[in-house]
Amino acid sequence: MSGQGGNRRSPEEKAARQARTSAARMYAVQALFQMESIGQSADRVMAEFKQWRIGRLDEDEDMVSIEADPALFSRIVDQAVNWQARIDRMTDRALVEKWPIDRIDPVLRALFRAAGSELVERGAPPKVVISEYVRIAQAFFPEGREAKFVNAVLDHMAREARPEEF
Repeated sequence: MSGQGGNRRSPEEKAARQARTSAARMYAVQALFQMESIGQSADRVMAEFKQWRIGRLDEDEDMVSIEADPALFSRIVDQAVNWQARIDRMTDRALVEKWPIDRIDPVLRALFRAAGSELVERGAPPKVVISEYVRIAQAFFPEGREAKFVNAVLDHMAREARPEEF
């Protein structure tokens, strides 16, 4: 009974909420990548994702997408756009000098911008943000070392954005 006793949720409700949150983050990375790769505006990309991708059931079984938290998805994309210069500077400081943000893989750049938006706006705890985006990196790069790289960069960014939480 989630209505009684305050804000208690069943394990199933918590798992479903976590899945929607994780999916919103994944979709935000994809949207930020799409915005950069084909030069679309945030509004246009968010509208496309909400209409055609998020939670859409398709005739092809492989094309079934996960339901996502639309408010979180929109907030991440909006904040990544609004804070992009600050997030990119934080990312640059976390990268080695020979690899500025404009030289890294565009998927990683989108991932750092999405995660950075959550760190700058003080949403979820930094350790949650880091672990969520490391999982996303593992999904995009299952064979590579990118997840360790993402972990190190995001740890540096989180310590800069929220030193009081470490």
